[in-house]
Amino acid sequence: MTDDADGLVSTARRRFVLEALTCIAGGTLLDACGAASSTGTSGSHDRSGTGGSTGPAETGGAPAAPDASTGAGGSASMTGTGGSVSGTGGSISGTGGSVPQGGAGGAVADSGACVLYPQQTEGPFYLDLDLLRNDITEGKPGAPLDLEITVLSSSACAPLANALVDVWQCDVDGVYAGFPGQLGGLDTTGQKFLRGTLATGADGRVVFRTIYPGWYPGRTTHIHFKVHMSATSEATSQLYFPEDVTSAVYQAAPYAARGQKDTSNAMDSIAQTGGMPPVLVVTPGPQGYIGRVTVTVLG
Repeated sequence: MTDDADGLVSTARRRFVLEALTCIAGGTLLDACGAASSTGTSGSHDRSGTGGSTGPAETGGAPAAPDASTGAGGSASMTGTGGSVSGTGGSISGTGGSVPQGGAGGAVADSGACVLYPQQTEGPFYLDLDLLRNDITEGKPGAPLDLEITVLSSSACAPLANALVDVWQCDVDGVYAGFPGQLGGLDTTGQKFLRGTLATGADGRVVFRTIYPGWYPGRTTHIHFKVHMSATSEATSQLYFPEDVTSAVYQAAPYAARGQKDTSNAMDSIAQTGGMPPVLVVTPGPQGYIGRVTVTVLG
């Protein structure tokens, strides 16, 4: 992509974020912002934007390491549940301490103070889409997952309201929406599955209804995210899962057909960038799993 094209994408994204934040300030998310109001509660599934048509199949192998590209960051710094690091967008911090990986995900050993969450690459599969919605599954099979992200402001280590949170992930087969050259030579151009954006409420929280991600060669199980604090200020990183929970999930259909992933959290060089962040706290839910994490951004 050329610098000019990059500039057009950045301009479009800033316009979308600015419009959405303006609508939030006005008390509602209007159609002009891309969707009806969605507060990010797990019981609500208001959504807009449907998956586009499937592009024709295309020959070609999968990228050997699809997340090895740069492109993280933005002008803002971020914080979260992790160790200290300087990222592409500046220093970043967050809440928590260590997270044991026993049981169904373990409990967070919360030190009560904001500590740094490593900023990490957005990878090559980010899309600038106006998809304000909390149900991002679009019928994709997989173990249901309510993904709960709480965003804090580092200045007071307090919930940050009216921030926009983007998430995007692969499906059970390790395929991302919206790009050619996916695993198996698939072309998913025009599709939008497993992507969405929500605005944080007064508690700083969003909840996406999704599925437990699959995997692809060279990467551990993960979900990408961005936090937009303003039209020009964002933070970028990735979320990771407890090894024991992932192993159990991948033993059941529809994951079992592909088997266990080939890269652990500890062996994933991207996950280790700046120090491996504490994994999601994953517990059984009414349907599938609930995954929780706290991420703090500077502000």
